[in-house]
Amino acid sequence: MVVGGGISGMQSALDLAETGFKVYLVEKQPAIGGTMAMLDKTFPTNDCAMCTMSPKLVDTGRHLNIEIITGAQVRRLTGEPGNFRVRLAKKARHIDIDKCTGCGDCAQTCPVELPNSFDAGLGKRKATYKLYPQATPSAFAIEKKGVPPCRAACPAGVNAQGYIQLIHTGRILEAWQLIYRDNPLPAICGRVCTHPCQEKCHRGKIEAPVNIRHLKRLAADTAYENAETLPLPDVAEPKEEKIAVIGSGPAGLAAARQLALKGYRVTIFEALPVAGGMLRVGIPEYRLPKQWVELEIGLIQKLGVEIKTGAPLGPELTIEDLFNRGYRAVLLSTGAHKGVQPGIEGEELAGVEHAAPLLRRVNLGEKIELKGEIAVIGGGNVAMDAARTALRLGAGRVEIICLEKENEMPAAKEEIIAARAEGIIITTGRGIKAICGQNGRVNGMVTIAVRSLFDSEGRFRPTYEPGTETEAAADHVILAVGQTPDLSFAAGNPDLLDVSGRRLAADPLTFATPVPGVFACGDAVTGPRTIIDAIAAGKSAAESIDRYLQGASLTEGRQFSVPEENIVPFQLDAKAVTNQEPVPVRHADPQARSKDFQEDTFGYTPAEAKAEAGRCLNCGVCSECLECVKKCLAGAIDHNMSDEEIELDVGALILSPGFTPFDAAKLEYYGFGKYPNVLTSIQFERILSASGPYQGHLIRPSDGREPRKIAWIQCAGSRNEKEGKGYCSGVCCMYAIKQSIIAKEHSKEPLDTAIFFMDMRTHGKDFEKYYRRARDEHGVRFVRSRIHSVEETDDGSGNLQIRYVDEEGNTCRDQFDLVVLSVGLQPAEETGALAAATGIELDEYGFCRQNEFAPGCTSRPGVFVSGAFGEPRDIPETVVAASAAAAHASSLLSEARGTLVKEKEYPPERDVSREKPRVGVFVCNCGINIGGVINIPSVVEHVKTLKNVVHAEDFLFTCSQDNVQRIKERIDEHQLNRVVVASCTPRTHAPLFQSVLREAGLNPYLYEQANIREHSSWVHRDTPQKATDKAKQLVEMAVAKARLLKPVAISHFAIDHRALVIGGGAAGMSTALSLAGQGFEVYLVEKENELGGNLKHLRYTLGGLNPRQLLAELVALVERHPLVHVFTGAEIMETSGHAGNFRTVVQSNGKT
Repeated sequence: MVVGGGISGMQSALDLAETGFKVYLVEKQPAIGGTMAMLDKTFPTNDCAMCTMSPKLVDTGRHLNIEIITGAQVRRLTGEPGNFRVRLAKKARHIDIDKCTGCGDCAQTCPVELPNSFDAGLGKRKATYKLYPQATPSAFAIEKKGVPPCRAACPAGVNAQGYIQLIHTGRILEAWQLIYRDNPLPAICGRVCTHPCQEKCHRGKIEAPVNIRHLKRLAADTAYENAETLPLPDVAEPKEEKIAVIGSGPAGLAAARQLALKGYRVTIFEALPVAGGMLRVGIPEYRLPKQWVELEIGLIQKLGVEIKTGAPLGPELTIEDLFNRGYRAVLLSTGAHKGVQPGIEGEELAGVEHAAPLLRRVNLGEKIELKGEIAVIGGGNVAMDAARTALRLGAGRVEIICLEKENEMPAAKEEIIAARAEGIIITTGRGIKAICGQNGRVNGMVTIAVRSLFDSEGRFRPTYEPGTETEAAADHVILAVGQTPDLSFAAGNPDLLDVSGRRLAADPLTFATPVPGVFACGDAVTGPRTIIDAIAAGKSAAESIDRYLQGASLTEGRQFSVPEENIVPFQLDAKAVTNQEPVPVRHADPQARSKDFQEDTFGYTPAEAKAEAGRCLNCGVCSECLECVKKCLAGAIDHNMSDEEIELDVGALILSPGFTPFDAAKLEYYGFGKYPNVLTSIQFERILSASGPYQGHLIRPSDGREPRKIAWIQCAGSRNEKEGKGYCSGVCCMYAIKQSIIAKEHSKEPLDTAIFFMDMRTHGKDFEKYYRRARDEHGVRFVRSRIHSVEETDDGSGNLQIRYVDEEGNTCRDQFDLVVLSVGLQPAEETGALAAATGIELDEYGFCRQNEFAPGCTSRPGVFVSGAFGEPRDIPETVVAASAAAAHASSLLSEARGTLVKEKEYPPERDVSREKPRVGVFVCNCGINIGGVINIPSVVEHVKTLKNVVHAEDFLFTCSQDNVQRIKERIDEHQLNRVVVASCTPRTHAPLFQSVLREAGLNPYLYEQANIREHSSWVHRDTPQKATDKAKQLVEMAVAKARLLKPVAISHFAIDHRALVIGGGAAGMSTALSLAGQGFEVYLVEKENELGGNLKHLRYTLGGLNPRQLLAELVALVERHPLVHVFTGAEIMETSGHAGNFRTVVQSNGKT
């Protein structure tokens, strides 16, 4: 098993798979490639990083003996070398890799946009995404972090993030459909919901929550402009069972609708002359116009629900009657319409009335006039409704008196604000001691200050302050101190009542009552709750009824709430989020609106809604709007995929999880994260890259302007003991030099580049030459210095001033358009957990601890290390370390070689000898490496005119896995017998495309490649027309040559499995032992009379170990090994032959 799919992991996997081992390649990302996939070029050759790596990507992805497991991390390792068991935690991809065609339709329709970590935060991507264009596997993935807090807080589970994102992208009807899936009353809730979703919105931790309720209203109001053509949900096949729902409030409506969608025949029996319950008769018109209640009830009726009004449950209609009429189940959702008697002296006086009956009379159209002074008793929303209604009925002065302090009032804050704006007086912290009257009619009251509301056990039991009584005049007193269900219909059936006798008895989760077939939900069970609570209860009760009628368990497999651990916590740095105040809600003028019942709050315009929706933080990442499911013709998307644990048996592990760039924000004096034109080196790589956020155009993030002057600051997060990074990262000097050279190539105008450094470490092959070339030929300035700070200039240009001390100790200042921080390499974030899971040791910096004399070996036998996990390394060093780790594993498991592998089978080779040439030409854009200079469509059109060319097309990246597969399909589709690829160097890519020809049944030598990148776009980057003309000529030449190609027979010969190692130093002896450990006979040749090489001259290492001890051990092992034959005092006289069959003449001590 190889853990980590970067260049190191791929190299190890390919080495092992090619030498006869089954390999599991485990990668935590949805695609392999690692950091190298993010780079533009490599040093010191300036080769395209992706062009170099892409063939390995495809080879790894297509290898029969490599199984790639993405989205996975190691959680536990048990066993011993040769017999390990690994437990992996694998994240759900939510897209079937085998079904996905890589078309990208899902990403195009996805409404969620977030910073792209692959572009180091400079670009954006969707929640449905491919990591990068050439990604392997080429399938897309969907990122989910959990349940957003808004959705978790909604009792009905309405997907707030989903419809908010659809609104943000202008898909209003789709937003309504998403809401309507879980909430049958969106226009109603868009006006009067208590919005618990907003209370939990993480945006509230920054400035204010997203106004979710008003966005819901916008979606519903817009959708209902064409209510007759609304795409209502599909109804299941009709069922025989009939169900009776008693009460047409929100609980009854929600339940009826859910049951109707399942195909049941549902009838609602409503006691009132109108349907809607409290929605229709309890909420004033100015808050909830009845047109919306009637419209949304009408939609439910369209689904097949029958509503009978004026049909109360009682003597004339009993539950028993309903069962006798053939109803198989009954749901009691009768609400809580009776006012609670507070037990106040004088409450029986004329002019004293309960709020609920008063609101009912008004909503049913009764003409009511209220004059004089009105007192409303209560502090909830009903009290606010009653007070504001009284004002509209002609009251002169309205005062609300409540027991609670203002911050304890149960009424919604916006309702309190609206009441005060209309001139209503709110008196808090006082109770009513008595209601006074004369001649049987109220004329005043006595109030008293509240001491406390709850007793020591938390029960509601108000106490008052004696001596604080005051008298007040009142012509009317409206009691809004609570409501209770009218359960007179249950008088003859005590099993339906709870122990108090004041509510219906029902299971709090399933809503089943003790009476078989009878269910109850809503306010009649819980007491007065919110509309959204009632909708949730109705939905849950409907599910229970369905299960009951189907004979299934009412609880098995159901989730009644969202587990806390599944809810996404607030994970952002609030300071890093741009402040964006909410779009204000507009209201009618308070003085004007208080005179009538016109709706007092205006909805958002589409533009306002889009702006407000744009404030959403997308906490869950994927919003589960399911638009991608609609678009995916392949049926590859599965939002029900779940994370899983996998256990695998392996013989050895190679750990190569890579590295994480240092967090430059920790060095505040450099201004990263504060100034937009201070970038990290990985961000600059993405700017230069053809697949990056700016398609390879060199521009500044702040204003899109091309910089004229760029500075690099070295050792940002390396050689810094204060940050716990006391090591050199080894690569920063070289990649800064590379970036400074490439930046000049990308710039249209002369570019001034300066590298601020302490000392340049150019110790690799040709590295010093590369440094001198940058300085002497490209004019890169190297400034030996110590940096004090980076600050933005005051002129508003966005430019940056670097303050530093030069070699002479002088304080200097210099101004730049862009500053790049050369950040160091640190262990990947997961390495601590990986080390704990695998039982290996880490060093003081968090890198894998290795024995100096056993590089690649961890502290646990059978577990090996490669790449930057061992120590910071550049790409060539990483590839070497990867092959070394593979050799370690191969030696350990040599006896198992070939036991689990599959042999690749090719179809019979097609005989094309009698066919006329049919040439297919495939031209690569290579992002903008080629396509940014050469007019690729023009080249393709020219190629189509060439003799024998029967098909030509271009690809963004011809070497990506999906396009390699397309070439294979085109060969079959057009019966091609010659293939030409116009791209980059055949040195790395020809074997890849030749293997495609073999898989398609063609001889691999019927292939030709034109290098239009290095021979045209790179050398003629400043003259696009000349580059295009030359590219046409190069492809034309390749086609001409392809016409003449003949199949070349592949011959087979025996392989000599012995190896010759020249040089008997530490490297030679180690190589010989590694090969012998894998079962190969080895000849080790040393020109000196004894083994050891330069190791003989060393006395100690930096770590304090004794090289002579290592020398003695290596010599002893070599001399004892039966498969190693040593020749000392030897000289190579002659070598001939070819790979697999070399012949070498060695002269040793006078013998040949």
